[in-house]
Amino acid sequence: MFLHLGENVVIPLSEVIAIFDINSTFNSDTRNFLKIAEEEGFVTRITDDPPKSFVLTERNKKSIIYLSPISSLTLVKRTGFLNEL
Repeated sequence: MFLHLGENVVIPLSEVIAIFDINSTFNSDTRNFLKIAEEEGFVTRITDDPPKSFVLTERNKKSIIYLSPISSLTLVKRTGFLNEL
């Protein structure tokens, strides 16, 4: 299965490690983590719109963080994980 993150970005669901709400988790530690990840080239911005969530993924043993304009709740619903609970 695949997960649509916004715009024309679709990733395999098997690569998703975690989905975070950018507002509820945006404390100083998260800010520092995202800043360092961006400086090191791990962050992919999907659009110029303000991000509502970020998705931590791993592909070929390389971490990629996607900043998505779609809310974390919507992304989690799209995964179908809630249906399994």
